[in-house]
Amino acid sequence: MDSVRIPVRAGALAAGLALALTACGGSAEGGGSGKQAAATPAAEERTDRIEPLAGPAPEPKLPAEAASADGHTVTVEDTSRVVPLTGSLNEIVFTLGLGERVVARDITATFQQAAGLPVVTRAHDVSAESALSLKPTVVLADTTTGPAEAISQIRDAGIPLVVLDPPKELDDIGPRIEAVAGALGVAEAGKALVERTEQRIEKVRAGVPDLPAADRPRVAFLYLRGSASVYLLGGRESGAGSLLEAAGALDAGKESGLRKDFTAITSEALAKAAPDAILVMAKGLKSVDGIDGLVKIPGVAETPAGMDRRVVSIDDGVLLNYGPRTDQVLADLVDQLYAGQDGAK
Repeated sequence: MDSVRIPVRAGALAAGLALALTACGGSAEGGGSGKQAAATPAAEERTDRIEPLAGPAPEPKLPAEAASADGHTVTVEDTSRVVPLTGSLNEIVFTLGLGERVVARDITATFQQAAGLPVVTRAHDVSAESALSLKPTVVLADTTTGPAEAISQIRDAGIPLVVLDPPKELDDIGPRIEAVAGALGVAEAGKALVERTEQRIEKVRAGVPDLPAADRPRVAFLYLRGSASVYLLGGRESGAGSLLEAAGALDAGKESGLRKDFTAITSEALAKAAPDAILVMAKGLKSVDGIDGLVKIPGVAETPAGMDRRVVSIDDGVLLNYGPRTDQVLADLVDQLYAGQDGAK
């Protein structure tokens, strides 16, 4: 089998893993003397919280009209009770300064400000009954949110439902923020957030080590779910490539010829990818008992990354969100990837 298809993309992939590994806790244990950079208290604090735009909360200008990705034109007349059905959408709404209007969350909305909200979706699988019981005035969803019957039930109840395409790369961040802000009647706040986010990402990119092309690290993105014995190697469509490129790295899966999203890990596939480092989600790493368990997966120990125990671990709730905290994700990726390496700025 050439490829293992997962019916998700960036944020949805994070959601699926987060659901399967909810019981695993927060950050991963290093598991030995690997070269994985230890997360600092500051990094953990950044991961756990979002930073709303400065100043008073924006006042929505309503009604607002939004083009939904499923072909509908939606008119939003009331934003007093917002239900975002993914963690990344929750993050955008809160960062726009509208957190007090949010009445529910997806299980992947891991930041502290959303912790007390009721969960109405798990791994992009929404409970229409739970969502409707909260009397929402507007619902935000991704095209990956399902099942279709639940989405139809919410729309048939007369609730304005705006569906967005999930983000896949850095270039999707601005349009996605502006789409959410426009749907909620705070377009000016959306522009301000896009500007802030882009400036912060560019600041991080300016500090990426300037290495010759031949010296750029090859990084393999691995999807791990040890409790289910699921071990996958990311390819061109995994969602991680844009981040890796921004960090001055090469996507080892893509470079080895994997054209789709994921393929099952084999010794042969890893040998061809030949990664210098491995990128994982924190709970995924913990699910295989840290780095010690990771190198026991067939083929990993024989790669340059496995031999050097060079592993980069990023929190599940933010790694592939491509949103207002992506600058922090990129900074953590760069810090861990080049820790102790010659040529780092």
